[in-house]
Amino acid sequence: MKLVAQEIENKIKLLEKGRTRLEKDGFEKSEQLSLYEKALAGTIIKLKNGQEMELDGEKIQNPPATILEKIARGICYQEKFNADLAETTYRSTIVKINTISVELNAYQSLYKSQIEI
Repeated sequence: MKLVAQEIENKIKLLEKGRTRLEKDGFEKSEQLSLYEKALAGTIIKLKNGQEMELDGEKIQNPPATILEKIARGICYQEKFNADLAETTYRSTIVKINTISVELNAYQSLYKSQIEI
């Protein structure tokens, strides 16, 4: 019974750490998304104003309006990657917290059944 109680305490501590981690990951997710949106907007404006830009060594200037946004997204690929990575990390933290919560519930049920015996 002491082992089960210790596991319950451990899971509670992990949930507390997970909550702190989720706050950090949520902030990082928001920050990376805003950096991507800002870079994309700035790139679109620059392309529309005729500024020469570069993508993989290719110079781009005055692209057709129909593909301008796709080109801008390509130019901002690193910011998009960072935003996607932050989103994935955030979602992964949520899954880990949920897993710990399920484990905690299982230990609590086991502890309760041991008390009733």
